[in-house]
Amino acid sequence: MSGFNAGISDQRKSNLKIAVIGSTGRTGRLVLAEGVRRGHSMTAFTRRPDALAGVRGIDAVVRGDGRNLEDVRRAVAGRDAVISIVGAEGRGPTTVMSDVARAELEAMGEAGVRRLVMVSASALEGRRPWIAINLVRWILRKPYADFARMEHLIKSSAVDWTIVRPPYLSNGPMTGRVRTQTGRKDLPHGPYHISRADLAATLVDLAEDSHHIREVVLVSERKAERERWKKRGQET
Repeated sequence: MSGFNAGISDQRKSNLKIAVIGSTGRTGRLVLAEGVRRGHSMTAFTRRPDALAGVRGIDAVVRGDGRNLEDVRRAVAGRDAVISIVGAEGRGPTTVMSDVARAELEAMGEAGVRRLVMVSASALEGRRPWIAINLVRWILRKPYADFARMEHLIKSSAVDWTIVRPPYLSNGPMTGRVRTQTGRKDLPHGPYHISRADLAATLVDLAEDSHHIREVVLVSERKAERERWKKRGQET
């Protein structure tokens, strides 16, 4: 298992130009704020610019629909990376995630933008915790079918993609305790949750560097006990 602290990258790049698709959601707003805090030029793409009134320091706000290619072109042109956090409203059939992914990939290809960090869902293939994840998968089976289509499009593309699958998202503070796992369908043990603040920092971390290119990354909070043992081991 590999892991890194949210907000810390091994090969951090400064002054990146990052477009955030899905910027007015609870996670998207935190991604914008974290990017601004690190000195990046952040472009917010949204249908509802008024929802960004409380977010300071954004370089540009592009109004548009993520399913509209021309709108997405305006958002990604001249960017170094795209962070996409798109979900469906409700439990019914949808093509929102795959439609947005299709537009993003085409617009990025035209503009020569290679780095894409895309948020998906751990319950797409995860098996733990068994009861909760199967219940969620059943209730949201129709939106999840589109998450699967979205992932297929991304994996078949030529961009430098990373798909991030978080578990349950909380509104807690940034802890810096983030664990990551690649090469498997689910995490071997809990916690099966992560704060939106930690997820946002992790998404910016990934946009900043070349870690996990063309990989699906599972993320969750790392237990505080593990941090104490790790620190104790370093001191001895």
